[in-house]
Amino acid sequence: MVLSTLADGISRGVDGVTGTLSAPFSDPVIRLGVTGLSRAGKTVFITALVANLLDRGRMPQFQPAARGAIRAAYLQPQPDDTVPRFDYEAHLADLTARDPTWPESTRRISQLRLSLRVQPGGLIGSVQGPRTVHVDIVDYPGEWLLDLSLLDKDFATWSAEVLARIADRPNGADYLARLRAADPSAGLDEPAAQDLARSYTAHLNAARAAGYSDCTPGRFMLPGDLDGSPVLTFAPLPPVDRPGRRSLWREFERRFDSYKRNVVGPFFRDHFAKIDRQVVLVDVLGAIHAGPRAVEDLRRAMGDILTAFRPGRNDVLGRLLRGRRIDRILFAATKADHLHHDQHPRLTAITEGLLRDARDRAAFAGAEARAMSIAALRATDEDRVIHDGAELAVVRGRIAGTDRRAAFHPGALPEDPAHLLAPARQGATAWLGADYEVMRFAPLPLTLKPGEGPPHIRLDRAAQFLLGDRL
Repeated sequence: MVLSTLADGISRGVDGVTGTLSAPFSDPVIRLGVTGLSRAGKTVFITALVANLLDRGRMPQFQPAARGAIRAAYLQPQPDDTVPRFDYEAHLADLTARDPTWPESTRRISQLRLSLRVQPGGLIGSVQGPRTVHVDIVDYPGEWLLDLSLLDKDFATWSAEVLARIADRPNGADYLARLRAADPSAGLDEPAAQDLARSYTAHLNAARAAGYSDCTPGRFMLPGDLDGSPVLTFAPLPPVDRPGRRSLWREFERRFDSYKRNVVGPFFRDHFAKIDRQVVLVDVLGAIHAGPRAVEDLRRAMGDILTAFRPGRNDVLGRLLRGRRIDRILFAATKADHLHHDQHPRLTAITEGLLRDARDRAAFAGAEARAMSIAALRATDEDRVIHDGAELAVVRGRIAGTDRRAAFHPGALPEDPAHLLAPARQGATAWLGADYEVMRFAPLPLTLKPGEGPPHIRLDRAAQFLLGDRL
């Protein structure tokens, strides 16, 4: 153990010295982390972003493209041979087919390298030729990012927090009923332990499907090769006074600690710690539709996420990141094309309100955080119709799973975000005098001119915030 720790430290030291010496002579690399919360459209975002960086005709707010600084853009083999490649070509084919479909969601970490040939501006540009800047896009499930909050909690604290909010969530009552039939202070019975873990996992999946964001541990919903392993076989338990060494409570505590050590820690050390910029995609409209409790849950989740960008608050995380820090993070409210553009400022204001609350809750200071409303791929057109004698701003699109087009008005978002955020914080169970609907649209067939990427809403502004200053 001592030798392996020493060897690991020496290896990291050599890597650091090598990186310092070679940095001035190597092409600069921007590592962009992309994740999403509860069906926010992560795969579509990455595919549309890459397509619009390769063909920049629809990127007027992306300054390196607007001023002609990007001379060429092309995909290259990714630098990490042990991480699956993001299947950009297959996803783009889905979106641009004669009968387009949404691509399947990715359920694991993946990576893609996009290289940009950039001509520097100013005095340096007058004496220096183009340089190559690599953008390494790291795609990972949002559920994994939420696990960050577990690193500075013990099993008792996590259990108490979960049990305090679970009763009113989908399948929460089922889990609590099973828990009442169990005795956490009794000796471990593995079939009973597995039954509790399955019931709790069913609750997590149902809660996520209903629009809740704070669902941990994240790997319970995306188990992969760990499915059925002891590290994913635990669940929250009520407190026990001096639990025995072989009790169910003590074993679940041990497995919780093992999950943090063997699942959460390696992800943040090996992948998250190398990221420079981060975008978190958030389905704010879906949370609003699900109700005040889902909005409040989203606010808490955003606060937990922001702790990832303030490692000084968490000694465990600080050791994992080893001094690195993400300096820009974008919280992007997706599906802006589900609203007429008249309502986009309101969606942005609500997202900024959620971010402001999250920043205050996390005592946040560090990375520059910004909120924005976007649609990575526009799937609707805008229109105005007469309804009950009044003009109504709507969007039109093809309803998913059908060939039928429909006009849709989800309900008017409030001008003041507090009209949503205050009831959510106060524990309201429903919106008073308001009803917000959602509809799932299919992508529209595309006819792209040479040099144009897919149509979007504010993807160029998102790219400018995340990449523009580095290009």
